[in-house]
Amino acid sequence: MFEKRKDGQSEPEVGFSRASGDSWSPSENFNTRNAAVIGATIRIKGEISGDENLVIEGSVVGSVALKGHDLTVGQNGEVQADLTAKTVKVEGQVTGDIQGEEKVVITKSGRVRGNITAPRVTLEDGAKFKGAIDMDPGVEKPHAVTTTRSGSEAASKPEAVEEKGKQTAG
Repeated sequence: MFEKRKDGQSEPEVGFSRASGDSWSPSENFNTRNAAVIGATIRIKGEISGDENLVIEGSVVGSVALKGHDLTVGQNGEVQADLTAKTVKVEGQVTGDIQGEEKVVITKSGRVRGNITAPRVTLEDGAKFKGAIDMDPGVEKPHAVTTTRSGSEAASKPEAVEEKGKQTAG
């Protein structure tokens, strides 16, 4: 568990282990044992990219791109960024778009404001989500109608119904 340094002092082994009584247990599909960690007191502004798994417990503003790797936003994590990774797990708070190459999971403690694009999306009971989900990103949508009104406001306006009718008829 401890390795000796050259000066004879012991250093703790880096990694995660589940002690008895811990309530946190990572999913088998999320490899956090060999992950880099942005600690709870760390604040980063800018672009993060890498070729390893990452756990964010601190604050990130900007973008995070980890193609082919796992990204976990921990319960203390506060992210205002667009996220791209093989798998994305949100236990904390994310404001921005999320793109998962394989899947995106929003846990019961997770809060997301943004759009999700992934072939598989899981929203656990109690998760908070506001945005759109695209689970078929390879298929182009035919001339989607865009509006500046919110979804509920657009549905109550006759013009929105007319726009939809024109779009499907044309």
